Amino acid sequence: MKISIYGDLFMKADVFEEVIRRDLSLDNIEFKKTETTWPDDPFHNEFGEGDFSKIKEYQGSKEGVIEAIGDSEILINHMAPISEEILKETPNLKFIGVSRGGPVNIDIEACKKFGVTVANAPGRNASAVAEFTVASILAETRLVTKGHQSMVDGQWRGDLYRYDITGKELCEMTVGLVGYSHIGKRVRNLLLPFGCKIIFADPFVDPDDVDKNNGIQKVSKEELLSMSDVVSIHARVTKDTEKFFSENEFKSMKKGSYFINTARGPLVNYDDLLKYLQNNHLAGAALDTFDIEPLPAEHPLRKLNNVTLTPHIAGASIRTIYYAAEVITQDLKNFIDGKSLNNQIC
Repeated sequence: MKISIYGDLFMKADVFEEVIRRDLSLDNIEFKKTETTWPDDPFHNEFGEGDFSKIKEYQGSKEGVIEAIGDSEILINHMAPISEEILKETPNLKFIGVSRGGPVNIDIEACKKFGVTVANAPGRNASAVAEFTVASILAETRLVTKGHQSMVDGQWRGDLYRYDITGKELCEMTVGLVGYSHIGKRVRNLLLPFGCKIIFADPFVDPDDVDKNNGIQKVSKEELLSMSDVVSIHARVTKDTEKFFSENEFKSMKKGSYFINTARGPLVNYDDLLKYLQNNHLAGAALDTFDIEPLPAEHPLRKLNNVTLTPHIAGASIRTIYYAAEVITQDLKNFIDGKSLNNQIC
């Protein structure tokens, strides 16, 4: 069996080989490994042109990917663009395991046309993002970012201890979670020991036993915005959720509340967010994702003193890599054994 692994400097090809060898115990596997320079160099963020017009968030060229796959039957993939033209040139390919929750770098319709099975890794970084979200909330609400920056700048801001400046504790606040699937519920679990009131808005999710036992309410998006001291978004990007938070949402949030985005940049109208941060309607924001990435050096968000900014790293953890490799390897085993796949896309 020939397996091509298209990794990078995060999703390491060696890790996928290690897990496949460990969990499959197959003889006569031939590995062909390729690694791109992501995340040191950004991926192509928007939909491409020509044959790449149906895919985005990829790194690599048609020629490079065809060479990387060669005559392999199996592709373990992270950022490789997979288009109809590439599939035409790789006729041996039968299975693609993509180590992402949303395989937007793969033309799924083309894979169906060529009979290529695709499996993904939903929730691969749910734990990492949930931890990062809670850290982001604390960094902004408890003035960790302001305190750090003052120390870096050679100042000692004792005034951060003042009654009119210092932050509230989480146990005093209501945290609203918009989107309540893998990540939203993990954030809930991490927040429960802090003693804060938790509410959520998600039309596709009803309260579970944990919610009922802890007084966690499902509310409308509008109710959540008016009730929450902290609003954290955990929705997927769809046509319905693009610019999900814009002028109306920020205006509807409580004065002095905080906005957290560790999800995706297209969910937010950043011009509108900037306005409500500048006029101090919002006390602050913690932002890991942006509508333009990398965030331009002169972007006005960089000049505000009431934001915590990080470069899209919420999902980056060693565990994320191994978890994705294990999930994909299990479905590769299912595919080889002729069994149903756990996370089949097509």
